[in-house]
Amino acid sequence: NWPTIPQLYVNGEFVGGSDIMMEMFQAGELQQVLGTQAS
Repeated sequence: NWPTIPQLYVNGEFVGGSDIMMEMFQAGELQQVLGTQAS
């Protein structure tokens, strides 16, 4: 069970909830996980 919604899955692998997504975005890690680059 994960306490936050939405929950992010990439290629069927659980990455984290919304709190983790925000931390990853702010650290520049979310783009890497998604295979995209910030412009």
